Amino acid sequence: MGVFDKFFKKNEQLQTKEAPKLYLNQINGYAHKSSKNYKTGAKEGYVENPIVHKCISLISTNASACDIKVFDGDTELDNHPLISLLMRPNPMQSGVEYFHSLFSYLLISGNCYLIKDTEGLREPRELYILRPDRMDIKTGTSYLPKAYDYVMDGRVINSYPVDQTSGYSDVKHIKLWNPLDDFYGLSPIMASAINVDQHNLAGLSNLALLKNGMMPSGMLKFEPKDETGASTTLTDEQRARILEDLEFRFKGAGNSGRVMLAEGDFDYQAMGLSPKDMSFLELMNMSAREIALVFGVPAQLVGIADQTYANVQEARLSLYEEAIIPLLKRIESDLNEWLVPLYDGDLTLRYDIDSIPAMAEKRRQVYENVNTAVNSGIITRNEARERLGLEPVEGADSLLVPSNLFPLGEADISPQDNDVPVDAEGNEKDYELAYGIKEEVSVDTYTSEEEARERAEEIGCDGIHSHSYIDGQTVYMPCKTHAEYEEALLNDKALDDLDLTATAGMKEEARRGLDWRREFKRGGTQVGVARANQIVSGERMSPSTVLRMYSFFSRHEVDKQGQGFDKGEQGYPSAGRIAWALWGGDAGFSWSKKKRDQIMAERDKGYHDEEDDEEKGSYGLTDAVEKGLREKVREHNEKHGDKKGKRVNLRMLASSFKRGVGAYRNNPQSVRPSVRASGGEDRWAYARVNAFLYAVRTGKFRSGKFDLDLLPRDHPLSSKK
Repeated sequence: MGVFDKFFKKNEQLQTKEAPKLYLNQINGYAHKSSKNYKTGAKEGYVENPIVHKCISLISTNASACDIKVFDGDTELDNHPLISLLMRPNPMQSGVEYFHSLFSYLLISGNCYLIKDTEGLREPRELYILRPDRMDIKTGTSYLPKAYDYVMDGRVINSYPVDQTSGYSDVKHIKLWNPLDDFYGLSPIMASAINVDQHNLAGLSNLALLKNGMMPSGMLKFEPKDETGASTTLTDEQRARILEDLEFRFKGAGNSGRVMLAEGDFDYQAMGLSPKDMSFLELMNMSAREIALVFGVPAQLVGIADQTYANVQEARLSLYEEAIIPLLKRIESDLNEWLVPLYDGDLTLRYDIDSIPAMAEKRRQVYENVNTAVNSGIITRNEARERLGLEPVEGADSLLVPSNLFPLGEADISPQDNDVPVDAEGNEKDYELAYGIKEEVSVDTYTSEEEARERAEEIGCDGIHSHSYIDGQTVYMPCKTHAEYEEALLNDKALDDLDLTATAGMKEEARRGLDWRREFKRGGTQVGVARANQIVSGERMSPSTVLRMYSFFSRHEVDKQGQGFDKGEQGYPSAGRIAWALWGGDAGFSWSKKKRDQIMAERDKGYHDEEDDEEKGSYGLTDAVEKGLREKVREHNEKHGDKKGKRVNLRMLASSFKRGVGAYRNNPQSVRPSVRASGGEDRWAYARVNAFLYAVRTGKFRSGKFDLDLLPRDHPLSSKK
């Protein structure tokens, strides 16, 4: 065996001894008990591999910094026990630290286990995270686990049972999908095991080469001859002495580059490796790229040159879109299913994606795209609002044309005059129906003239009027005009003492809007001009005009996000800013909201259910329950009570609650153990009330339809005749 052979034999032994085993573990299969795989992935992946560590740190650090908010229906809450819990899940961890651990465990193991500590109460007091390698899932004959065992040193410390009907447990198992295992998730580390091994091996090989002083750079050949010139061989003693001398004089980093003197029968042959053979950096970069790909992290964010993205900003945007946001949505869904139902109310957890700085440019682009689509008549304003994550508003379901942005379908509009038709007061003529928008604008639409006349007598007006939808359908309504109908419904006499004149701030804005429109020849319609003149004159507005003002501001509030709305921006004042001023600006918006609330309070008298006047306790409820239901009535009606078919009263909620109690008592075995243990029949009944209110708001049921007879008479799902 020569010097060259001996050297490489030694180097081979070094590599074999220290080679990673991730790949071998992957070949042997994903064990049902994940502790072995977890420890291997954590050590050789997260701890020893810088690319894996960086990928997981990027995702976990940025994901845990995202704000998670609590909503009751559509209202964001500022103060709630659930908010406090998420901000400080346990005495040892802050909210950020807790969620950082959650995301890290999930990415390292493919599994994460959450546990709640209720201290015997319904609402959890603390949340903890259990190490994945210490969790053992006990399986049964069904697709559900039987229990989650917490194991240390081979001993079960605690066992958490799983309800075999609902699947609920005090432990929440969050896992990444695994096609080869029904119970344990698959880690991205295991999915990239080959690449992790390659990256680790390349690093170890490079280290070994450095330790050997970058040897071998050449080979020394010795061909001894006797006196006659014939070849001979070295004795073992001679060979050992030569090798010892060579190693002493030339091996090691300190002797690197020294000139070798070959005498006698010695012949030196250079054998430097080619750049391709020595491209450890290329091999490591290739492996690193593959690892980053599995995690959804752009290569340039882990220090690898890459031309996929023009800049770091684009790369960070991709990081959020490909890796972080899907993970946030997953955790959001799991917490809403496991944690939120433990609290009363129609609560949901939502990550505030819009607050992420990296998404700002994307939001701007989306807004510009939908704004262009609206202005081009491609989509409606409500379709645009949906794309922006905003709630729909009334009167925004029509397409707009580029010339001054007016609704399509109006028969009275000529090519020379695209202004919306108005009446003597400047009110839009039957706005919603005249433009072919098939919406129910009131409770009193009938298919026969006789029914409309009967209703007219009831509300104290004369005659009837009709509306024709764009599809040809005709409906009849009480009163000679729609304006008369609205005034009759509003009980205008009861509003005579209500001050409905514009404020000084509204007048100033309206004057500014008129001046801008004359100067820039854009912004607003003839309706807006009429409204501005009405505001400037100081005349008292009708209640229906006030409601139209509030409707306008609600529909067009999104315009404030457009370019040129704020002073100093390019294009200021924009057409949207001018239109906003014509209607009284921000002062008009605040004023119309306040006056609308006052008007609706008077209008409520016409819808008032006499049963609500009954004394406290008349519904057979406890003081606490009745108080809670009355508060739900108030909150719901403040938000939704002015919309058709959306107003509720205490009688409705009390009846739904008592039916919920009855359902609980008749079939308690169908109720989840966690519900029975924390709140019982009251919690079950409140859930029914919340589902009823959800159906009132949305027209949809989360599960089966019920309590249809309790819905408001004018609700589309109501069973009332």
